[in-house]
Amino acid sequence: MYGFKIVEKLQKFEQDIHKEQLKYHSKRVLVSKQFTFDAAHHLHCYEGKCKNLHGHTYTVVFGISGYVDEIGLLMDFGDIKDIWKNEIEIYLDHRYLNEMLPPMNTTAENMVVWIYEKMAEALQKEENRERYHGARVEFVRLFETPTSYAEARREWMELE
Repeated sequence: MYGFKIVEKLQKFEQDIHKEQLKYHSKRVLVSKQFTFDAAHHLHCYEGKCKNLHGHTYTVVFGISGYVDEIGLLMDFGDIKDIWKNEIEIYLDHRYLNEMLPPMNTTAENMVVWIYEKMAEALQKEENRERYHGARVEFVRLFETPTSYAEARREWMELE
């Protein structure tokens, strides 16, 4: 039942499967991608260890929803990586966050909203709106430690 099986016949496009079969559904789906970055910061008006300059290895998780295209793809994971690398990470990785971000206390709660806004802006660029059908940010999670994170969700961001 669980034995190894060698594929005997590789499925061939337009012979075994046709273009109109590639898109299985028209439902909204969510894709998610995770990244890490290292950065230093300190907090203002805070009495605790974080008032001192220190660093973290942050993890950020994006949840992006939308509709699949004619081949059944919402957004290539590599495209999410490109947006992250070119439009967000450049402000964060191996940086002093207090200097790179807009004037704010660099709490995880403030930073996750800024990251959400940057990804949402990138998805709303004209070339991306046409390319990624109805793509929108559903959530961003920013882990400051492996067990502590802040989250921004679309329903909160759009209502308030």
